[in-house]
Amino acid sequence: MRVSVVLCTYTLEMYGHFIEAAESIRGQTYDDLELVVVVDGSREVYERVEDEYGDVKEIILHMNDTNLGLLSSRNVGAELASGDVVAFIDDDSIADEQWIAELVRTYEETGAIAAGGKIVGDWVAGKPTFLPEEYYWLVGVTYRGFTDQPGEVRNTFGSNISFRRDVFLDLGGFDTDIGGRKGDANLQGGETELCARLWERKGRGVMYNPEALVHHKVFEWRIRKRWLAERAFWQGYSKATISQVLSGRSSKEESDFLYQLIVYGFPKRLRVLVLGQNGATARQLIALVLLTAFVGAGYLYGTLKARLN
Repeated sequence: MRVSVVLCTYTLEMYGHFIEAAESIRGQTYDDLELVVVVDGSREVYERVEDEYGDVKEIILHMNDTNLGLLSSRNVGAELASGDVVAFIDDDSIADEQWIAELVRTYEETGAIAAGGKIVGDWVAGKPTFLPEEYYWLVGVTYRGFTDQPGEVRNTFGSNISFRRDVFLDLGGFDTDIGGRKGDANLQGGETELCARLWERKGRGVMYNPEALVHHKVFEWRIRKRWLAERAFWQGYSKATISQVLSGRSSKEESDFLYQLIVYGFPKRLRVLVLGQNGATARQLIALVLLTAFVGAGYLYGTLKARLN
């Protein structure tokens, strides 16, 4: 089984991190592998990448003429790929050396048409004590409440997800109208929408393998309270946008998440506070309430906007 890994990048500020991501793919224990690098509209970045990897046989290089955004760039990468499976990773992530081998094992053992794994936080500025683990998904890390067991899920995160290439192309790839990151845009959820279509059209989800690990760098600016609040709002807005195309089966994860917060997340921290233990718990409880409110506000805004349009 040949695997193509699509890695997109677009700014020199991330070049050092991009190289680390690329080298983590080149260092995989699985051999039947190619790396597809898509530079999103930056000639300067492309020339640097070409100097570094232009002569490497198992690396395909491509530059978009203009900045198209992450989802469009990933679609371009999948078109250029030659693998049976196309996997996606971000330029701020580092793959465990067994990442591809574990994904391939999942495909071979389960007959999956899509597979993904766990994302572990690489807390560059230190792990914030105020951020509840239930909301690690805001910074692209597998969160508390996501399953710990291998099996079928709706979707994994965009920096650790893969599809059989023929299935990906048959679905039309990522829906670029969902948003994706173009410049500094905050709209998210490309993999969620795509996996919703996967379920609706193929009747199957993503096979999750927690042993297929990717480490995602969480920079200092990603744990600033203002950024997290804005991120939560736009995540809520994105969920409202995506809900227009999600089936009941696909939206079940959001309902389950809210249920977990109400039944376990809030009460657990309240009990700790009543017992007078752990000052960090108070900050987490406040953050839990505020982030949930921001997500809800974004969802309400997105829903009202859709109805008015």
